[in-house]
Amino acid sequence: MCAQPIRIGIVGAGTNTRAKHIPGLQALPGVEIGCVCNRTRSSGEAVAREFGIPRVHEKWADVVADSNVDAVVIGTWPYLHAPITLAALAAGKHVLTEARMAMDATEARAMRAAAQAHPHLVAQVVPAPFSLGVDKAIRRLLAEKFIGDLLAIEHRDAGGWLDRDAPLTWRKDRNLSGLNVMMLGIVCEMIIRWVGEATLVTALAKTFIKQRRDAVGKLQDVLIPDHLDVLADLACGAQLRLRQSSVAALDEGPGTWLFGSDGTLRFYDGKLFCARRGEQALCPIEIPPHERGGWRVEEEFINAIRGKEPVRLTTFTDGVKYMEFTEAVARSLETRCAIPLPLRP
Repeated sequence: MCAQPIRIGIVGAGTNTRAKHIPGLQALPGVEIGCVCNRTRSSGEAVAREFGIPRVHEKWADVVADSNVDAVVIGTWPYLHAPITLAALAAGKHVLTEARMAMDATEARAMRAAAQAHPHLVAQVVPAPFSLGVDKAIRRLLAEKFIGDLLAIEHRDAGGWLDRDAPLTWRKDRNLSGLNVMMLGIVCEMIIRWVGEATLVTALAKTFIKQRRDAVGKLQDVLIPDHLDVLADLACGAQLRLRQSSVAALDEGPGTWLFGSDGTLRFYDGKLFCARRGEQALCPIEIPPHERGGWRVEEEFINAIRGKEPVRLTTFTDGVKYMEFTEAVARSLETRCAIPLPLRP
């Protein structure tokens, strides 16, 4: 006898939802995407036509209330992640929410508390994807002391030229993105996977264009930085330096470095490089096939609902950790002080 199908409702069908979640879910046996809600009725209907989704709802609350929905996939901007998650869990629906988890740590903790109050329901955050192929290898190399004692980690992203005329997008709009800054939470989640949490955070940042025009042409204040530098103490004993920038044009050194007492690892563009003491250049490391991970978010979500495996990437508890780091950065920018972690609620 065949198991009952798992019926999915989609709220927010942006780029990642259309490229990853919808095709990934539709490829799994026994999974049906029954309805979709997007920012407008017309955009929802376009997504429904593209993917053969039978029903379109105009409001996200209608997806949550739909009696033919077992699980809600949230692909909206961060400002709706917490409200939809709380409503869906209260309605007895499983939840997969897009990163970034929430607007701030308070919302993230509320989401975690709701998930803990409904342990029979699956609650998952879409994981930071960039390091999935090397996470296991980095953890193993560190555990084996391949580079000796870990002393410091440095991460920086490549930027571009400052665009003075770009419109205000959701990434720069605090009303939609909250305290999230560029890829800060994603990078933090990646580093937590490798070495654990931070214990102290301090930050400086600059916003070079103070106002930008929104979708209707109205000037709005920009509160999310263009350039951010973070220093942090890590519980493992190492120090972290992290830079996020949308203005660092022609930077020749993006990537993540792990500096040890006897060697250096570098993660860049999905690849891992290493040099040991006495060597003069970094060389590629071959990662065994059994150790190389990959994108399996939709499969893990459905398997967790079916009781086949637990959620590993990413739990709400892990999401709270990177949201607390994100908020600690915001508090440090506001107070010009170092902020200890974990945060006090």
